[in-house]
Amino acid sequence: MTIAVAYWCVFVAAVLPYVWTVLAKARGERYDNRDPRGWLARQSDPRVSRANAAQLNAFEAFPAFAAGVVLADIAGVHEARIALLAVVFVVARMLHGVFYVGGVPVARSLSWLVGFICAAALLAQAAMAIR
Repeated sequence: MTIAVAYWCVFVAAVLPYVWTVLAKARGERYDNRDPRGWLARQSDPRVSRANAAQLNAFEAFPAFAAGVVLADIAGVHEARIALLAVVFVVARMLHGVFYVGGVPVARSLSWLVGFICAAALLAQAAMAIR
């Protein structure tokens, strides 16, 4: 795998929160674009709230991951290692959202942990590669 794979993973991770946003707005009552936060607060379908929470969590996870990929690349970490960690991160984050919306908390937490470990490993690899 090359660094291009990892950079494509950054792209996917950047877009992923919007998948959960669309899912949240596609469920429940007719979406009100004039008051999106008020609309969300009025929803009774728990999947809408969970999709919104998945969106927020995906936004929160993105900066450390993106920084990890870029810093690891700049630091000269082996491209295959960066790409592998990036792919695992993206798969874990996709599963995280699916488990979040589906209401499967243990699997959601485990997939969150896998993604966190990947982002932390990228950052640590970058730090260790710099002399």
